[in-house]
Amino acid sequence: MKTTILFGGTSRERLVSVASAQALTTALPQADLWFWDLDGTVHITSQERLLGHEKPFEVPFKADGATLGTVAEALETAAAEDRVLVLGLHGGTAENGQFQVLAEARGVPFTGSGSAASHLAFDKTAAKLFAGLAGVHSPSSVTLDEADEALAHYGRLIAKPAQEGSSYGLIYVNSSQDIAAVKRESASMAYLIEPFITGPEATCGVLEQADGSVIALPPVEIVPGDGAFDYAGKYLKSTTQEICPARFDPAINAELQRLAVKAHKAMSCRGYSRSDFIISDKGPVYLETNTLPGLTKASLYPKSLKAQGIEFIDFLHGQIDLAIRKAVK
Repeated sequence: MKTTILFGGTSRERLVSVASAQALTTALPQADLWFWDLDGTVHITSQERLLGHEKPFEVPFKADGATLGTVAEALETAAAEDRVLVLGLHGGTAENGQFQVLAEARGVPFTGSGSAASHLAFDKTAAKLFAGLAGVHSPSSVTLDEADEALAHYGRLIAKPAQEGSSYGLIYVNSSQDIAAVKRESASMAYLIEPFITGPEATCGVLEQADGSVIALPPVEIVPGDGAFDYAGKYLKSTTQEICPARFDPAINAELQRLAVKAHKAMSCRGYSRSDFIISDKGPVYLETNTLPGLTKASLYPKSLKAQGIEFIDFLHGQIDLAIRKAVK
C-alpha cells in the first residue's frame, strides 16, 4: 500500500500537527504528504515545503501542491489508490472520532484508535467514567452551579474544555472572577471543572505490539518552568523539563504504567495512546487519555519510545502494519 502522512486539520492543535508531520516525514521520507487545510480541503504538499516551514508551533502552514477536495473526497482517493494513512493529526474532528468514521466507511487504513475509542477518549467526562469503571481513579467533577461552594471547600479548582486537547483553554480557578470566566467560556464550549490537585505531573504512553499485546512505556515526569504546562509551556518555553524515565519511586512508576494500560483497554484504544496523571499524596490520579498524542521531535510519546529502546521508525512501521491488518479484518 502507498503510505501517506495526513496532517493539519481544523482544530486549535493544527500547528502541533505540522510539527508532528515534520518528524514523520523525516522518518518516512518516501511517504506522500497530504495537508488538511483550515477551510476543510486537503492538498498534496512537498517534503521540501514541509521541512522548510519554520516555527511550526507559531506560523500557519500552506501546501504547495494540488487540491484533493474535501476530506471525504480525499478519502475516496485514498481508497481508490490503496493508501494507508499515518495520522499526524491532533484534536477536534481529527481526534474525536469523526474523521475515523469517514475513513472506516471507505475501508481506508489509518494509524491510531478507531472511531468509537477516539470519540470516547476525546470526551474527558466520558473517559473518566470508563476509566473509573476499570479502577482508574480520577478527580471528582464539579458543576458550574457547585463551583462557588467547591472553591470555598477545596481552595482551588481547575477548568478545562471537556472536548479539546489538553494544551488549550485551561482556567485556573482561584476566585469568583475566575468562575465568571469559566461561565463565559462555557457559553461556547462544554467545560469540565475539578478540584485542583497539587503534585507533580506525569504521563505514560501505551503501545500495542505486532502480536496484539499491550505494554506501557516508561513514564515521563513533567516539570513546568513557570508552573503551567499549557501550550506555551509545552512547545514554546525551553524551561519546561520532561524527564524520562520519571524519577518517581519505582512503585509509583509501576502504578502509572498499570493505570495507563487499564485506561487504554477500558476505552478499547488501538495502536498507541498516552494518559496523563497528577501524582497526589495518595498516588497517581488520572486526568485524560490522548489517542493521537504529539509525535513532534519534542513530544512526550517519542521520548518514552526512546527510553524503552524502540526506534521511532520501528514504531511507525509497526503502527502501519497494525492499521492495515485491522482494516482488512
